[in-house]
Amino acid sequence: MTAMGRTGLCLAAAIGMLTMQVFAGTLDEVKKRGYLQCGVHTNLAGFAYVDASGERKGFDIDFCRGLAAAIGVDIKFTALTAKDRFPALQSGEVDVLYRNSTNTMNRDTKLGFDFAAVNYIDGQGFTVRKSKNIKNAKGLNGATICVETGTTTEKNLADYFRTNKMTFKALTFEGADNVRNAYDAGRCDAHTTDASGLAAHRTQLKNPEEHVILPDIISKEPNGPVTRHGDNQWTDIVRWVFHAHVIAEEKGITQANVESMKGSEDPEIKRMLGVTDTMGPDTGLPQDWAVRAIKAVGNFGEIWERNIGVNTPLRLERGINALWTKGGILYVPPIR
Repeated sequence: MTAMGRTGLCLAAAIGMLTMQVFAGTLDEVKKRGYLQCGVHTNLAGFAYVDASGERKGFDIDFCRGLAAAIGVDIKFTALTAKDRFPALQSGEVDVLYRNSTNTMNRDTKLGFDFAAVNYIDGQGFTVRKSKNIKNAKGLNGATICVETGTTTEKNLADYFRTNKMTFKALTFEGADNVRNAYDAGRCDAHTTDASGLAAHRTQLKNPEEHVILPDIISKEPNGPVTRHGDNQWTDIVRWVFHAHVIAEEKGITQANVESMKGSEDPEIKRMLGVTDTMGPDTGLPQDWAVRAIKAVGNFGEIWERNIGVNTPLRLERGINALWTKGGILYVPPIR
C-alpha cells in the first residue's frame, strides 16, 4: 500500500471516529435521563415566567416544550440570570439555552457556543417616564440609566453614547427584575434592554401607562437557542425543530390540524410530517418528530400570538419577525 493510501485510510478512520463522537452526545444523554434540561429566563413577561398556578409559560418556554416533544422526552426548566446562563450551558447543567441570548462573534467563537437559529429579531431601546418629555435617545444626554450586568446591553449602551459624544451614568444590577425595580423606584432616568424586554417589563411596572418606550433602536439583537460547540447532531436537532415551527406557519399547519395535514399533497409537508422520507430518523429523532412538536405548541405564529402578540399585554407586532411571505425577514431553509 502506498503512503498516500495509508494516509487516506487513516483520514477515513479519523473522520469515522469523529462522527461517532459527535453522534454520541447530548441527544443520547437527554434520552438516557428521560428529560430535556432547558435554560430559560428567571422572569420575563411573555417570554418565560411562572403563572398563578405555578406553570411555566412564555414564548421561549413553548420552543423548549416543542423541542422536548419532538425528541419524545419530558422537560425540566432551569431559571438563569444573564450572568449565570452561559456557565450553566458550558458546564452541562442545561442542554440548550432558550433565553433571549444575542448571537455575537465573541460568543460564537471565543466562548465556544453555537447559535442554532434566530427565533426573535430584536434591538436595544430605552424606556422613560412620559413626564420627562424625552422624545428620542438623543434626549438622554447626562442621564442615569439602569442596565443589567453580564449582557451585550452594557457594551451597546457605552458604544452608543460614545459614538454620539454624549455622557451617561450606568447603574448596573444582576437580574432583570432588579433593573426594572430600580427604574420603577426612580433610581434612574431610563431603563435599557432589548425592545421586547422593555415591552415585557413595562407590563410589570406599578403604573405602566406612565412610561413610554422611545422609538430609537441602537443595536442588532438576533436572539435564539444556544448549544455547546462541537455537538453537531444536537445543534442540528435544535435548529430543525425550530425550522419546523416556522415552516408549519408558512404551510398553514396548526396545532389543531397537524394530523389532518398528513394527507396534504405538498411534498415538503409530507416529508416534514413523516409521511415520506426519513428526515427525523436521519438526525436521531422519531419519524413523527415535527408532528409531535407542532401538536405540543403549534406553529411559530401561534406561539407568537399566544404569548407576546397584539392581543397580549405586550402587544408586540410581528414587524420584521413576520414571515418572508408577509413582509418580514423570517426565512428558514426547506425540508428536503
